[in-house]
Amino acid sequence: MPKEKEWSSSKSAALYGLERWGAPYFSINQLGHICVQPSGSKANCLDLLDLIKDLEGRNLELPLLIRFDDILEERLERLHTAFEKAISKYSYKGTYQGVFPVKCNQQRHVVEELVTCGRKWHFGLEVGSKAELLIALSLINDPEALLICNGYKDQRYIETAILARQLGKRPIVVIEQPDEVERIIIASRELGAAPLIGIRTKLASRSIGRWRNSVGATAKFGLSIPDILSSIDALREAKLLKELRLLHFHIGSQIHDIAVLKDALQEAGQTYVALKDLGAPMGYLDVGGGLGIDYDGSRTATSASTNYSLQNYANDVVATIKECCEPHSIKMPILVSESGRALSSHFSVLIFNVLGTESVPDAIPKIKSDESLIVSNLRETLLGIEKIQKCSNSDHSKLQEAWNDAIKFKNDALSAFRLGYLSLTERALAESLTWACAKALIKILPDSELASEELKTLRHTLANTYYANLSVFRSLPDTWAIEQLFPIMPIHRLNEEPQQLGHFADLTCDSDGKLSKFIDNGHVKPLLELHKLNGNDPYLIGIFLGGAYQEVMGNLHNLFGSTNAVHIRLTPNCGYQIDHVVKGDTNSDVLEAMEHDPEQLLERLRIASEEAIQNRTLKIKDARRLMDHVETSLRQSTYLQQ
Repeated sequence: MPKEKEWSSSKSAALYGLERWGAPYFSINQLGHICVQPSGSKANCLDLLDLIKDLEGRNLELPLLIRFDDILEERLERLHTAFEKAISKYSYKGTYQGVFPVKCNQQRHVVEELVTCGRKWHFGLEVGSKAELLIALSLINDPEALLICNGYKDQRYIETAILARQLGKRPIVVIEQPDEVERIIIASRELGAAPLIGIRTKLASRSIGRWRNSVGATAKFGLSIPDILSSIDALREAKLLKELRLLHFHIGSQIHDIAVLKDALQEAGQTYVALKDLGAPMGYLDVGGGLGIDYDGSRTATSASTNYSLQNYANDVVATIKECCEPHSIKMPILVSESGRALSSHFSVLIFNVLGTESVPDAIPKIKSDESLIVSNLRETLLGIEKIQKCSNSDHSKLQEAWNDAIKFKNDALSAFRLGYLSLTERALAESLTWACAKALIKILPDSELASEELKTLRHTLANTYYANLSVFRSLPDTWAIEQLFPIMPIHRLNEEPQQLGHFADLTCDSDGKLSKFIDNGHVKPLLELHKLNGNDPYLIGIFLGGAYQEVMGNLHNLFGSTNAVHIRLTPNCGYQIDHVVKGDTNSDVLEAMEHDPEQLLERLRIASEEAIQNRTLKIKDARRLMDHVETSLRQSTYLQQ
């Protein structure tokens, strides 16, 4: 590896893949700090480390979620521009009108921002529950914006959508289960009005990845072709066929291979043509979600990437649907997509501080006069490895032999300890010498491509654990639940060479509370290049592209709650303004969420303190200190204070 003085910010950008997954929103400045540039121009950017210091000065402690609303707006602009270009390129005689799936990020300020900045395109919302429907009804004030109603629907859900249409909204109730047809008919008769209706089809086209079961006969939602035909007959008989305006399909989230989308579009396009032939007026074709983002920047058909761009996606949607409609002289539909991940992933950055590190011991214990044979054997093994290191033409087979000896002697030490023949001190010596052997081998391995897989895994064994002030289950649940990869890297010291390999352990008392899989340009690596801690200086890590699903799906494992969040908008000359501050959960908040009464908790402690004072086991001043600590803790964040 290069010497530290030869290191540069550009090498850090290459090492962490920032230029691949972060463009055009993130870069590294001359100070070695990550900069945020929502418009893609370095002329108006914001130093992320400086921003964190300012926010901490406003009493916003880490971990901290920073939402850059400018990026959210830019993503929305980029999506519509892509479809406008595709429509122009292929002379498509229709328009594009997107919706945001509320389930992707239900936070009020996020949804409000999208509705507000999307108004010029009549951008709407997609909902999947009654609660999400209520959010959409309160926020959409554009009569042309769509409100796509998905999910399971009871009578009240459907009636609410019908009444919302009379209110001047534009809800479309999408039939996703056969029994919903009858409920729509009944609700329409009772209210003397009907909703706009859509049908979701179960495509036979294949899908891939984790969400491949979103299509096909076993898909959770959607109607089979026989069910669609039965629904058409029922709607015609109830004189509601004139309200059937939309065909919907969905082939899964984070589609990484564009070929999958092309097949689905062809099938859906022909289904749309058939519904028109059956007498439905139609008008909209909803291609659902699935528009992926490139988490690792590799531009490959892998789960953490995509082999297509946003423009490729828009081109294929527009061109394929045109090819289906044009031969039949059918009016081309308004194209709808529910692209939540592609819109909201980039605008959110989670910053956490490292609390400390742990690694195997470095020191080689001094020789003692009465050492056991096992310990002496380990010392000889270590000397043998050091001799191999000094030899320019070393025999690589000897490396494995030396490690085999070290493991054998370590196991002998454990057996002798169990039988009472080896003291605790000597067992500690044996373990320390074994780690010394491993570290000596690691120094040789970089020059050896012939080393066995067992020796190569020593890097992981010897890696440092960096203790992160966050909860994976609260802030990054998809890393645990579905092994989703996110870009993770330091936000400063990027003009220094990272000298350590490490992974992260979170604050929860759970062995799964860790980050040990990192992006590697189309591959996955178990360790991340990190810097040594500088005494008490903060070491700050950023998790990027996590704006979709992570906040809404997080849980209260160990009662770690939501983090502080702040909405930032850039101003000219690299300035910024804070639009919103959302305080994270306090200890009191999470206790109440689990139906514990903080006031009752305090009273119980007060009574227990009085009893301890009477029993002379607790002094009055210490009782007061205890109560002060508890009262303060109830008002504080669930995360560790600096």
